[in-house]
Amino acid sequence: MAVVYGVNPVVEVLTAQPGTVERVYVAEGAKVHDLDRLYDLARRSGVRIERVPRERVARLAGGKVHQGVVAEVVEATYADPLDLLDVAAAAGTQPLLLALDQVQDPIHLGAALRSAHAMGGHGVVIPKDRAVGLTPAAVKASAGATAHLQVARATNLSRTLDDLKEKGVWVIGADMEGEPCDRVDLTGPICVVIGSEGKGLRPLTRQHCDRVVSIPMHGAGVGSLSASAAASILLYEVARQRRARG
Repeated sequence: MAVVYGVNPVVEVLTAQPGTVERVYVAEGAKVHDLDRLYDLARRSGVRIERVPRERVARLAGGKVHQGVVAEVVEATYADPLDLLDVAAAAGTQPLLLALDQVQDPIHLGAALRSAHAMGGHGVVIPKDRAVGLTPAAVKASAGATAHLQVARATNLSRTLDDLKEKGVWVIGADMEGEPCDRVDLTGPICVVIGSEGKGLRPLTRQHCDRVVSIPMHGAGVGSLSASAAASILLYEVARQRRARG
């Protein structure tokens, strides 16, 4: 059993994936801004809500900031990477995927998931090894995006990128030495690949990218962006170009 903590993440899970929620705990005396909606969603989904001491909620949340609400949920399941293309096909739009190359910070993963969902992404691919998964901290940082966005795990990220290319997807890596992203056509089927915090794209991953782009920066003294910030900007650039083309 896993946990989701925080008001918005729990509300989003109850809204989008109520069947995964086993029980919701609300701390005694907690002033939760969406408490009425929380109770309504839980009642309609047949999910039991328990009022418990705040100490128990804190323990369930592992000492993280929980806003007085924790839900026990079924362990996260991961999609097959190629299944993400079916999501795009069902939506009738060009695929927009995000791949994260060994990102290990759950906060960056969660923020990237949030951006992918906000920008119309159809799914996120993460490596099975040496990368953070859908931990409670990542789910919390996603602000509910994990309830709406599929996450796939790749046993071998390079091979998965090749599989996507065989399906007609352009694999676009992010690197400071790449072409400026606003000068590259990103309107087709795209998988944006972001490297880890500090190391960036691994050389092997870079070799499997069709093109490598950079984010033009003008701030003095800024060496690089975080993985989640880079993902947000590049996903926005894809969305911007698609809107411009109509």
